Amino acid sequence: MAKAALGWSNPMMAEMTGLHRNTLNRAENGEAKRSTLELLRRVFEQAGLEFIPANGGGPGVRLRENAESAN
Repeated sequence: MAKAALGWSNPMMAEMTGLHRNTLNRAENGEAKRSTLELLRRVFEQAGLEFIPANGGGPGVRLRENAESAN
């Protein structure tokens, strides 16, 4: 969801995070290490995303006000 909200492609994700595409694929499949997920979260938050906790409607993401995507 976060990648789509920012309009980032896999090559852009690799560039923004320094992660290999195979690592990104594992993350998308729910098979990533905690450290990888923490890095992804930091990068997404720096790009202007807010992570919304599951509060009856499931977890999600949204752009912070005044945030600009890096695409």
